[in-house]
Amino acid sequence: MRVIILGATSGIAEATARLYAKEGADLLLVGRQAERLAAIATDLKARGAISTQVAVTDLAATTDARQELAGFIERLGGVDHVLIAYGILGDQDQAWADPAEAARILTVNFNSAAAWILAIADRLERKGRGSLVVLGSVAGDRGRRANFVYGAAKAGLATLVEGVAHRFAGKGPRIVVVKPGPTVTAMTAGMVRKGPLWASAEQVALVVRRAADRGGPVAYAPWFWRYIMLIIRFLPAPIFNRLEI
Repeated sequence: MRVIILGATSGIAEATARLYAKEGADLLLVGRQAERLAAIATDLKARGAISTQVAVTDLAATTDARQELAGFIERLGGVDHVLIAYGILGDQDQAWADPAEAARILTVNFNSAAAWILAIADRLERKGRGSLVVLGSVAGDRGRRANFVYGAAKAGLATLVEGVAHRFAGKGPRIVVVKPGPTVTAMTAGMVRKGPLWASAEQVALVVRRAADRGGPVAYAPWFWRYIMLIIRFLPAPIFNRLEI
């Protein structure tokens, strides 16, 4: 199995890559941090990956995702699964006051990711097979005062993925957006990470890996977030507005 991981230095991506390594996959790891990518690649090889390659690039700054994707696929000799796992949380308060910060959050989390999704989806459709998993967030299910710029970007991604999944229906390729709840990764390092709703990167990775093979087009990680967000989405505004969430 040939797997491309965009944003391979994220905690969830690394945990997912370990699952692929155990299956003896050929992996291409893409990200900005050369030393970190090299260290992850070495670890994955030791864990059973048949081959590990790295590509150092700023995915959010790519101007031609289709051309760059073609280069990745050529290096790997084809592709079966792709995972898009990069993103930033950003600073909500700063985004409220500074249009540049809001634009940065939206550009990284939606504009650039959407370009990669469309490039990969087109490739999979022409091939007639293959799987694309995109990391979204429960933050995209309903706007909250704590992170609505980040949440808006993730909501857009989820809609895009659902639309592509509709286009793929009955054709062979598949696409899934995985929506994690709060997860213990570097992205949440500044938060108080306690309580039963927090998941580990490894727990989320299991959902991501499974989503590449079945289910979708939306998967929650862990599963109970599907029901939590169902309640939150349908809470009447007068009640929702009183909640500090």
